[in-house]
Amino acid sequence: MNSDGYHPVSELGDESAIVTAREAFKDIAFGSIAGMISEVFEYPFDLAKVRLQSQMLTPASENIGRRFNGPLDCLMQTWRDEGFKGLYRGLPAPLVGSMAETAALFFAYSSFQNVIRAYSFRKDPQESSLELSIPQLGLAAAGAGFVTSFILTPIELVKCKMQVQMMNHHTSAHIPPIHSTPKPIKQMVTQTQSLSSPSPSSSRSPLSTLARSMSTPAEAEAYRQRLPGPTSIIRTVVQAHGVRGLWLGHTGTLLREAGGTASWFVLKEWLASEFKRRRLGEGIPGELLPWESAVSGAISGAACVLALYPADTVKSAMQTEEELRSQLGKKMTEGATSFYRTATRMYSMHGIRGLYAGCGMTVVRAVPSSGIVFLVYDGLNSWFSRL
Repeated sequence: MNSDGYHPVSELGDESAIVTAREAFKDIAFGSIAGMISEVFEYPFDLAKVRLQSQMLTPASENIGRRFNGPLDCLMQTWRDEGFKGLYRGLPAPLVGSMAETAALFFAYSSFQNVIRAYSFRKDPQESSLELSIPQLGLAAAGAGFVTSFILTPIELVKCKMQVQMMNHHTSAHIPPIHSTPKPIKQMVTQTQSLSSPSPSSSRSPLSTLARSMSTPAEAEAYRQRLPGPTSIIRTVVQAHGVRGLWLGHTGTLLREAGGTASWFVLKEWLASEFKRRRLGEGIPGELLPWESAVSGAISGAACVLALYPADTVKSAMQTEEELRSQLGKKMTEGATSFYRTATRMYSMHGIRGLYAGCGMTVVRAVPSSGIVFLVYDGLNSWFSRL
């Protein structure tokens, strides 16, 4: 086993095996634990990121549906209007998703490494204990991200839809019962404008101003209780779009996971090896220290976010547009869910800044979150190897 806990093929007992049951259990269990811990820490920031990304489908000249001026404003408004529960709205789906994603990533990454070792050193199995090169590690990581994207897209679809459910509660006048016919949005705006004529410099729409005067914590809680949960969202999506509808936005997830995961693992592996080399010397075996795992993981987390962030923005917008439009009484136009069309529409309205909405906060969030993932995973791996 090398310093990061991955068994070369020659140590598996059967050179034809990609991974043993013991190694599979380790990767899945430790990855799940690491993913769960990091998700609980980072979730409020992920919620703010998705809400900021979702409102980028609204033209900059329109106020309706655009509530947040930035990450901190989004978090503060969510805390004020929805309380602590609001910051963790929709947590169960991404908690399961983070556990599944991290477990799948580590398991697939380990398996792809063993495949590459088996292929690269098939003429001389004794050399299979050698460490893989950076390009080989990148290929293994990209393959792991590609596989994981198919697991992650449906989970993120549910998560994103739940995260934006409350966005329109404070930007629509009276919230009707779920089964009643909503009042047309233009009619509500007209009625609101007749009651009050705000100055052009006001940053909030007349509709939003009236809604805030009418909304109370009790009304917000009553509305929240009527919102559909994960099971209901899945059922609605399948009924409307078939099973394929659960993979809406998959192009964005695939690009983000393949490219981002490659940069995540490669940079972490390189930094960790540099830390060990400086501490122990060239070629001397040894385990990573906890701070080395955390720091290398933290830096690689920031790189992972920056690698293909616009793909994630477009993906989030695609997965939430139908939810937001339905709450405003609007219908999706045919073909509007194309990844390319959504990306070009967002770029035409907001430019490159729109595609990076919430990026700064996401990078800041990823630094401790990714550090936690590798600290927990490498720590458990080190403990497991001594058993």
